[in-house]
Amino acid sequence: MTPPVDNPFSLARYWEQGDAIGHGVAYLLLAMSLVSWFCILAKAYSTWRVRKAAGAVDAFWSAPTLDDGITLLTLADREGVYSPLPVHGRAHASAGSTLAGEMSRDEQVIRILRQQITRATHRVEGGLTLLASIGATAPFVGLLGTVWGIYHALANVSASGTVQIDKVAGPVGEALIMTGFGLVVAIPAVLAYNAFNRFNRMTLAELDGFAHDLQSYFTGR
Repeated sequence: MTPPVDNPFSLARYWEQGDAIGHGVAYLLLAMSLVSWFCILAKAYSTWRVRKAAGAVDAFWSAPTLDDGITLLTLADREGVYSPLPVHGRAHASAGSTLAGEMSRDEQVIRILRQQITRATHRVEGGLTLLASIGATAPFVGLLGTVWGIYHALANVSASGTVQIDKVAGPVGEALIMTGFGLVVAIPAVLAYNAFNRFNRMTLAELDGFAHDLQSYFTGR
């Protein structure tokens, strides 16, 4: 029976030869990957609900009254992106003796709708900064692990007093694994960031159009 061949490029061997810094880089990449995938899945679910609610805007304008339209839109808009616009758009009628009440009716509506669009923008863009940061830094974190691993391997070879290619190739190859780990963490984060940005542009464009229609409705009454 042929004895098992020792694989000089195995992950187990790299982990055994690694020091605290190498292990720390690996744990950091693992944490970044877990956080990235949690954010991706959460944003995917949230984006799906937002896109699903976009069709309720047409149902809002088909409703017989404003209250009915708001009710339909609120039931469909679980993420609260579209429904706050008509809800708060009626606030111009109850501004009273406040600073907002001293503004004209058109200015009150524009102020309220603009405020709600800003809040909706913050809501739909939540988490994107985290994905962008992970996508941008993960390759460099992996590269740090590679550089440190190569340095550690060459230091061990130098300490042994003999330089042979078979003794250098294994540790160096194992160190390069960290660069691969960094790319594995970064690529999904970058792709997800670009995809969510595209969906957010669609949502914000529809939200802006909805706000203009509501402005015409409230100021034309």
